[in-house]
Amino acid sequence: MFISVITDCQDGNARVRQQTRYSVLFPNTAINFVGVSSDLEAAGNLIDVLDAARNEEGIIAVNVAPRHGAAKKWPNGTPFGYFWYNKILIVCTIDGEVLSLMKKLGLGDHVNVTDIRTVLPVGGYEAAEVEFAAKSQFRSFDYLPRLARIAWDKHDVPSEKLNFTEIPTATTGVWWIDSFGNCKTTLLQNDVHFENGAKREISLHGVEISATCYNHLRDVPDGETGLILGSSGYAQNRFLELVIQGQSAAKYYHITQKDTFAVV
Repeated sequence: MFISVITDCQDGNARVRQQTRYSVLFPNTAINFVGVSSDLEAAGNLIDVLDAARNEEGIIAVNVAPRHGAAKKWPNGTPFGYFWYNKILIVCTIDGEVLSLMKKLGLGDHVNVTDIRTVLPVGGYEAAEVEFAAKSQFRSFDYLPRLARIAWDKHDVPSEKLNFTEIPTATTGVWWIDSFGNCKTTLLQNDVHFENGAKREISLHGVEISATCYNHLRDVPDGETGLILGSSGYAQNRFLELVIQGQSAAKYYHITQKDTFAVV
C-alpha cells in the first residue's frame, strides 16, 4: 500500500505535519509528497501517480484550496470529496481543474462530495473536534487524512454525487516544467492530429512557436523545437511536451507552469 499527497500546502512545516498525520492514521505505509502551486499542476500529478501505481492499492490525497477570488463562493474553501479508481482511493478538493484531466482521460465519472460535519462523526470524532476541523484554515491536515481513513475503512461515507460532466474541462496549457525545462502540456495526440514530422504552430502569450512533432525526445535535432510524446500520462495516453533539444524550452520561451496557449 502507498499514500501519495499532492498539495499546495507545501512548506516544510505543513509538509511534516501532514506526513505525520497520515503515518499515524496509516501505520507502516509509505508516504510520498509533491508540492504544487495550482489546480492544473495537481491534476497532472494525480494522473502521473495513478500511472505509477497502476493496479496496486493505495490512497492519493489531492488538495488545492484557495480562499481568495472565485473560491470566496465557499464558506471555508472548496469541499472535499472521494472516489475509487480500481483499488486506489482518491480523496480531493473538488473545485477548479483538480479533476479535469481525470475527466479528459475518462478515468471515472463522478466524485462523492462530503461535508466535514457529517463525515467525521462516522469515524468516531467528538463534536468539538468536528467543529474545529470544519472551521480550520488547514483542512488538508485536520480533515483530509481523516476522510481518507474513514473512506478506506468503510469504503462508503455520507456524500452527494457530483458527475464529472460538471467538472471544468482542462485548460490547454502547461501543467509542469521538468528539471530540463521540458514543458508538459495537457494536450494528447488527438488534440493536435499528431503526426511524426508534421509542423504545428503554438500561440503562447503573443509569441508564435513553430514546433515539429516527434515520437521521441531523442529524435529532435539539436537546438530545434519539438512537440513530443512525453513521459507523463496514463497507460497509452501520453501528454505532449514542448521541448528544445539540449536547452530549456521554458527559459527560451519564458514559459511558466500557469501558461495557457492555443494550437493554430
